[in-house]
Amino acid sequence: MSEVVVLGAGPAGCAAAIVLGEGGAKPLLIDRTLEPGDAICGGFLSWQTAARLEQIGCVPAKLGAHRVDSLALYGPGRPLHMDLPEPSWGLSRRALDTVLRKLAVEAGAQFEVEAIRQVEGNVLRGRLRQWHAKSLFLASGKHDVRGAGRPRGADDPALGLRVRLRPSSGLARRLAGRIELHLFDGGYAGIVLQEDGSANVCMAVRKSLFAEHRGDTTSLLSALARAHPHFALRLEADWREADVDTIGAIPYGWSTAATRPGVFRLGDQCAVIPSLAGEGIDIAVASGMAAARAWLSGGPEAATGFQADFHRDVAKPLRWAAAAWQVAESPALATAALAAARFAPGLLHKMIGATRVA
Repeated sequence: MSEVVVLGAGPAGCAAAIVLGEGGAKPLLIDRTLEPGDAICGGFLSWQTAARLEQIGCVPAKLGAHRVDSLALYGPGRPLHMDLPEPSWGLSRRALDTVLRKLAVEAGAQFEVEAIRQVEGNVLRGRLRQWHAKSLFLASGKHDVRGAGRPRGADDPALGLRVRLRPSSGLARRLAGRIELHLFDGGYAGIVLQEDGSANVCMAVRKSLFAEHRGDTTSLLSALARAHPHFALRLEADWREADVDTIGAIPYGWSTAATRPGVFRLGDQCAVIPSLAGEGIDIAVASGMAAARAWLSGGPEAATGFQADFHRDVAKPLRWAAAAWQVAESPALATAALAAARFAPGLLHKMIGATRVA
């Protein structure tokens, strides 16, 4: 039986493994893939996320990340532009997770490749074998594991889509130094350049909107491009050849204070902030670090206290981000909100600040 098993080698799991290893533990870090891929959500690191990553030895600026200094909002009316409080970064999850896995192993984590299919108490049932853990750090991201899933009761849940656009001079010019947020009826899209010059388009759309296009991503993107000229310009001529990934029923706005001794829920397995806030990676890293410190000071019994404390800490950012999401996907509300922000730019700064995790 392993003292500590960390399930998932993304930002949350690796952050936990790094802090555990530096604290003298020997965590077992399990992931279903040998090499990290590009997750659907992620790719934008806020100034706060970058600062938190630096605490565990990962410096985005040294990884060739694309520097982001401003935000461009496209919705009803003319575009809205504003400077970000501090420099942020565009970095692919592949690049970020590769470095974090390396740091985790250097800190003392043992890395194993296994597809865990079910969690039963302290037993993890995998494709290859069973794993036994005295303490489990559940960091499987947006993918639930049977036996430890999250509630999915929304009538019209959000679906996640990611489109990776090839590098081009047009994208480099339009997206230089900024992140864009495109609002439309029933969803939104965030666009930012990555370290290799490609552009990551991360979208959240209602299931009902996706159903209107019979689940066809090409039909959906084509319709959005026809209705939103600025969005169409980002897609460029060869977008139909780009890779498109999807994931269903993301419980945006959900968080939990409940767990049992020995089970620490991290990242999207403990709190899911709407992606337009740009704080998903920060919640992942913050929860991993906090859970590891709790375990180092209190062992498996510290799980319940950690979960309740983290739930309380993210409650306010989740509420503000959920409110922003509701505004973003409603043309009437977005029109009023953007008009107010143009008249009083400080309102948008306050909203951004309210969605940060302390």
